[in-house]
Amino acid sequence: MKRSTLFLCLGVLLSFAALSSCKSEYDRMLESNDVNAKYKAAFDYFSSGKYTRAAQLFESLTLLTNGTDRYDTVMYYLGLSNYSYKDYYTAETNFDQYLKYFPQGNFSEMAEFLRIDCLYRATLRYELDQTPTYTAMNAMADYLLEHPVGANSDICRHWLEELGERLDRKAFESARLYYKMEDYRASRVAFKNILKDDADNVYREEILYYSAMSSYKYADLSVPSKQKERFLIFMDDYLNFVGEYPQSEHRKELDPLYAKVKEKN
Repeated sequence: MKRSTLFLCLGVLLSFAALSSCKSEYDRMLESNDVNAKYKAAFDYFSSGKYTRAAQLFESLTLLTNGTDRYDTVMYYLGLSNYSYKDYYTAETNFDQYLKYFPQGNFSEMAEFLRIDCLYRATLRYELDQTPTYTAMNAMADYLLEHPVGANSDICRHWLEELGERLDRKAFESARLYYKMEDYRASRVAFKNILKDDADNVYREEILYYSAMSSYKYADLSVPSKQKERFLIFMDDYLNFVGEYPQSEHRKELDPLYAKVKEKN
């Protein structure tokens, strides 16, 4: 073998040796099969706020502790490490898996709540798709059924109310879009359908107001032969509104319209 080739091979071997000796304690622990040492290291990293390293070690421990008494704790702290790192998507998956394995586990109630927290954080503004909102609300309702006086019941009720209002607003704004587009027949139908599906919508006063305004404008823009019949619908909508909200500020606008229509009819 030529001397240059010998030196090259020797250099490669020395490089590998150097890389091996430079391997960090964390890397060695990650590759280790020493359950006790890895378990302790995972909690040490978690306690010191190094959540990504803790999560990787707990992930590795799931294979080593499956079927043992430690599996419950390892599964939970895997989720808690990702949650603490604010990787809520992964944490939600971790907590969901934990609850499937340990529905009555040592950490089951807290895992259920933290999963709900992750789902809540995944919800979107009212203008966007509300599928994540329905998923979160269903999980909250299940939690409250099982833990009506649990440590986190009040915050779940608060979130349920908040998300319910978001859905109410989405329905209201969707109907009001027809009104803004001056499609008054469609807007009245849309507003009426909201209350048919959800009589307790938080925008009920506004919905009844826009229903009345839609029926008035639809009648007012109709051909003369259709106006009388359609103004009667407005009068019904007006009386429904006043019956429920006699002190509403909207009466300043609606009362003159009703007086005008009543005089004609």
